[in-house]
Amino acid sequence: MELWDAYRRDGTPAGAELVRGEPIPEGLYHIVCEALIRHADGDYLLMRRDPRKDLFPGWTESSAGGSALKGETAEDCIRREIREETGITSLLRLDEEARFIFDDGRCFFYVFLAVTDCDKSAVTLQPGETVGFRWVDRAAFARFAASGEMIPPQRARMAAHLLSAGLLSAAP
Repeated sequence: MELWDAYRRDGTPAGAELVRGEPIPEGLYHIVCEALIRHADGDYLLMRRDPRKDLFPGWTESSAGGSALKGETAEDCIRREIREETGITSLLRLDEEARFIFDDGRCFFYVFLAVTDCDKSAVTLQPGETVGFRWVDRAAFARFAASGEMIPPQRARMAAHLLSAGLLSAAP
């Protein structure tokens, strides 16, 4: 059973916990984090989602992420998710790029840019989550971001970074 801390819409702790898979009561939210992973050399990490996943099975995604567990901050959450989903533990930088409220999903969504200098061949896959990975250079990543291959909600969440980094020429 996965437990999450509950927050009010204004971001203050609600003093309650939520259980993954159970309905979230009206007025309560939890933290969800996602990180775009860039190598110090400028390449971006792309991961192929397990074809058995409920959402976007088999799609290529440009991030690692998930829900914050009880007691975790957004930064704790994304560091754990990156470690679990990619095996990457060495981060040179972790910058919050965006934060917004997703009312339909009852969550506060945090988007990060994680920069690493890890051994690129040492990326590991998490069973049930990912089935492949590849590093792509900036030009290939820009083509990916502009194509229909990028998971649409992910592209929308990362739009500010993609635009400011010159990886997209127009809003998704």
